[in-house]
Amino acid sequence: LAAGRLGAAGRVALVTDYQSAGRGRLDRTWVAPDGANLLVSLLLRDVPRFPHALTHAVALAAAAASETIVAANDGKVKVDVKWPNDLLVGGRKLAGILSVAGPMTKMTTDVESYVVPEFVVVGLGLNVGWAPEGAACLQEFAAESIERDSVLKSLLVALDPLLDLSLAQLHERYRAKLSTLRRSVRVELPSGEFVEGRALDVEADGRLVVLDSCGVTKRLDVG
Repeated sequence: LAAGRLGAAGRVALVTDYQSAGRGRLDRTWVAPDGANLLVSLLLRDVPRFPHALTHAVALAAAAASETIVAANDGKVKVDVKWPNDLLVGGRKLAGILSVAGPMTKMTTDVESYVVPEFVVVGLGLNVGWAPEGAACLQEFAAESIERDSVLKSLLVALDPLLDLSLAQLHERYRAKLSTLRRSVRVELPSGEFVEGRALDVEADGRLVVLDSCGVTKRLDVG
């Protein structure tokens, strides 16, 4: 975030070996052992009309990189994307993603004006060699040792073409990979309330469409 405010170029990656106070959604905290996992923040400046699309692009790239690297090390894994910001393997958490917006700026087109961040920082914590109890890591699915930096390289290679897609193209890729749809879900809200029902769709603006148990359609942007 500091580098972004100082004018650093887009598509810069900041990696740390050890994170003692990782911050997740709803200000949840976690710690990862030194050198075990991929802990990276990505500074992205080409912010689209719906900035959440950058989070989706990183999720898709991380899923593709995970599957590619495990396959390259004599293994096999299928990674699912869970709305709004997790990667799962067989229902177990493999990675979490959290995006933070930089200063806002006004954009004007021929048809509308809207406000978007000047840049977005997408943070990713991906379990490569270690996972807490109940979670998954890539190493358990591979016969050979997986290097964290190889996962990062594969992620960045997969990310560039995704960032160059149109919003509509990226949205369709995301929907196709999303395991949340067509399932019964319980969406816990920051207020402490929750919505239970069936996940029908994800809209272009990132909202999850849920048909609740009373037959009411809800559109949720947090949970």
